[in-house]
Amino acid sequence: MLPGMIRLMTHGSPEALRSLASQHLPPDIAEKWLDLLRPSVRLSASADSDNVVGHLGGQPHLPTGMDWPVWEGHGPLSFIASIDCAALPARTLDIDLPETGRLLFFYFDGQLDDGDALVLAEDRDSWAGARVLHVPMDEDVRDRETPGELKPYPVVPLAARVALTAAEPWHPRLREAFAPSAPLGQRYDHPVCTQEFLDALWAFDDAVGHQIGGHAHSVQNPVEIEIAEAVLEGEVPWDDPRLSEEVGDWVLLAQFDSEDAADMMWGDCGALYWLIRPQDLAELRFDRAMFTWQCS
Repeated sequence: MLPGMIRLMTHGSPEALRSLASQHLPPDIAEKWLDLLRPSVRLSASADSDNVVGHLGGQPHLPTGMDWPVWEGHGPLSFIASIDCAALPARTLDIDLPETGRLLFFYFDGQLDDGDALVLAEDRDSWAGARVLHVPMDEDVRDRETPGELKPYPVVPLAARVALTAAEPWHPRLREAFAPSAPLGQRYDHPVCTQEFLDALWAFDDAVGHQIGGHAHSVQNPVEIEIAEAVLEGEVPWDDPRLSEEVGDWVLLAQFDSEDAADMMWGDCGALYWLIRPQDLAELRFDRAMFTWQCS
C-alpha cells in the first residue's frame, strides 16, 4: 500500500452521496466531486431466483469444442463467475458491455501447486493464468465438468443493483480533476484529502464487494496504476506523464471479492480485478483484458 493511503472507496445512492459531500466539502468542490462518481452494478448473493444475473462458482457453460482454459505448464484455471449480460441493468453503466451473452471469469487460484505460481500483472509470463471469455447468446454451449484435479467452488447465485461509486481521492482521475500537479497516487493538500472527509467516506461504506463497471474498490493502491505499470513493463517512473496517460486508458470490467458462501478467499481477504480498454470492450476483445489481485 502506498505511503499515507488507507483502503477506501464507497458506493451508494445519489442522495446519500450528495448528502455526504455537502456535509464535508465546500459547495463548488462537492459538485465537482459528485460529477466524478461513476455508476456500477453491485452483485451480491441472492436467494431470490427471479433476480439472478449470474453466479459465483459451479460449472461454466462453454461453447461446444472449446477447451477448458489452461495456463500452459501449470494447469487448468478455476472457474470463478458467470455473468448474464442480458440480465444486467447495463444501460445504466458508462462502459459498453455486450447486451447479450455471458461473461465467464477464470483464474489460476493455486489449488494445483499450493499457491506457488502467482498470477501477477507485472509478470507477463503469468498473464495466461487469468481469463475472461464472452460466450455469445446463440453459441452452442454445454455444461462443462471441472477438470478432475480441481475442486469447483460452490454455486452462489448473484443479484444485481445499481449503485454510484466514488474513487479514492488519490485515484488518478480525481487527482487530475483536483490537483494535476500532485504526485501520482499520493494524498495532496485539498479538501477531498482531509482526514474528516476520508473518515466520512470510510464510515459510509468500506466493503469491496462484487461489481461490474464503475470505479474499482482497490484494496491497496489504485488497480489502474498497477495495470498501467505492467503494460509499460515497469520502465516508466511515476512522475512520467506517459504513466498517467496509460492509467486513463483502463476501466474496471469486473471485481470479485472474497466470498464465504462460495469458499473463495483471495490471499488475506483480497479481491480479483479485471480491467479493459474501452475500445477493446466495444470490439469484444476480452482477450486483451488485464488482471490483477490485491489483498490487505
